[in-house]
Amino acid sequence: MKRSQVSRIAVTALLVFIVARPALAREEPSVAELKERLANTDLRNRPALCIRISELELNAAGRLYNSGAILPAQAALADVVSFAGLAREYAIQTHKHEKESEIALRRAAHKLADLKHAISRDDQAAVQNAIDRLQRFRDDLLSAMFPHGGAE
Repeated sequence: MKRSQVSRIAVTALLVFIVARPALAREEPSVAELKERLANTDLRNRPALCIRISELELNAAGRLYNSGAILPAQAALADVVSFAGLAREYAIQTHKHEKESEIALRRAAHKLADLKHAISRDDQAAVQNAIDRLQRFRDDLLSAMFPHGGAE
């Protein structure tokens, strides 16, 4: 192949990618849309959906705390805990997504610990409370997965 043919093929491929990219890049549903979906979602799939909502709210809480919007940040933090609790309940009830939920809650607790050190002392108590609650949710999930306390 000649260099000009290779260049034309490369340009054509690039143009196809640019045109097709919007179709490939699916837009992430908003938190409000995900919350609306929850009631109509099969019980077995609710833990994963609740975890996704909790993760999105955790990201929002971090951005809001960092920008100084404390009241909206606290509302987002409350949603983190609320939807993490729902994920725990649905996972234990259905015995689906228990491991994934526990892992996601551990990650969220670590992110909150990092956030706690980056915000003012006045706001740290609410974040620590959220960390403590997530830890209790994790403990509940671990107890459900390993009901006899492990090896004897």
